[in-house]
Amino acid sequence: MDEVVLRGKFLGALVGTAVGDAVGSGFEGRPAAEVEAIEWAADRREILAYTDDTHMMIGMAESLVQKEGFDGEHMARVFIRNYEIEPWRGYGPGPPNIFRMIRDGEAWDKAAEKLYHGGSYGNGSAMRIAPLAVFYHDDLTMLREVAYRSSQITHSHVLGKEGAALQAYAVALAVGLEPGKAFESQEFLGRLGELVQHETYKKKLESATMLLGEADKAKAVAELGNGVEAFNSVPTAIYLFLSHSDSFEDVVLFAVSLGGDTDTIAAMAGAIAGAYLGVDAVPNKWRLKLENRLYIEELAAVLYGIWARAHRLDM
Repeated sequence: MDEVVLRGKFLGALVGTAVGDAVGSGFEGRPAAEVEAIEWAADRREILAYTDDTHMMIGMAESLVQKEGFDGEHMARVFIRNYEIEPWRGYGPGPPNIFRMIRDGEAWDKAAEKLYHGGSYGNGSAMRIAPLAVFYHDDLTMLREVAYRSSQITHSHVLGKEGAALQAYAVALAVGLEPGKAFESQEFLGRLGELVQHETYKKKLESATMLLGEADKAKAVAELGNGVEAFNSVPTAIYLFLSHSDSFEDVVLFAVSLGGDTDTIAAMAGAIAGAYLGVDAVPNKWRLKLENRLYIEELAAVLYGIWARAHRLDM
C-alpha cells in the first residue's frame, strides 16, 4: 500500500476516534436522535471537545511512541499522569480508583482485578484501542496479545478484553483495505468471526450480518445494543461502520443517532471508518474544530514513522 495512504490511515484512526467521541459527547445517555439535530449541535459548537475516551487514547499513543511498542507498566503510568492533569474529562468511577491503587503500590496488571470481582466488562479498553490497532495491524497474533494486556490495566474481565481485541481487529482489518474500493461487508464480519474467540461476540457478529441493510434503528439497538458493556457496543460500532463505509460523516451521525453510549460507540465506529478511509475523509467542519487536533495528528504521524522504520529494517 502507498506510504501516503497508509500514513493517512494511522491519522484517520486516531482523529476518527476523537471526532466521533466529540460529536457524540453531547448526546450521551439520551434516547435516539435525528441526524439533523446531531449535525446542528455539532455545527454550532466552536470547539469539538473530547472526553475520557480520547484522553485515554492519547495516553495509549503517547506510551507507544515513547516506548516504541507496548509496555503495560509504562502505559498505566501515562494513564495515571494524564488523569491527574485533567481529571474532569468524564472518567467513570473505576479508572480513578484503579489509578489510585497503582499509585499506592499495586501492580499495574492486578489493580483492576481487585477493584471489580471478576473484572470489568465495560467498553473502556476498546474505546482507546486505535493506536495499538494501527501499530500492530499487520500482526494479528501480537495484536490480540497486546489488546488483552492493555485492557488488563482497567478492564480485566474476559468480555472486556475480548471486546478490546475485537475492536482492534476491526481497525486493523480496515487499515488493510484499499480506501474507496468496494469490499464485501459479510466477508469483513466473517473474518472477525474467525478471529474473535468468545461465543458472546460470535453471536453478536452473526446478528450484525443479519442486520446489514436494516434501516430500523430500534431493531439494530435491540439486537446489538447501545450500552456501556463491551459486548453491547463494540459489535454495534462495527455494524455502523459497515452500514456506511463510504462516508465517515454518515458513520458518526448514524452512531450518535442510536442514543445510549453515543460518545464511545461513535468513537469506535469513527476509528474504524478513519482507519479505512483515511484522515482526509473526516469532514473539515469537524476536523478543524477538534480540540487538540494538531497534537493528535502529530502523535499518529510519529507512531506511523516508528512502525515504518521498524518494517523497513525487517525487509
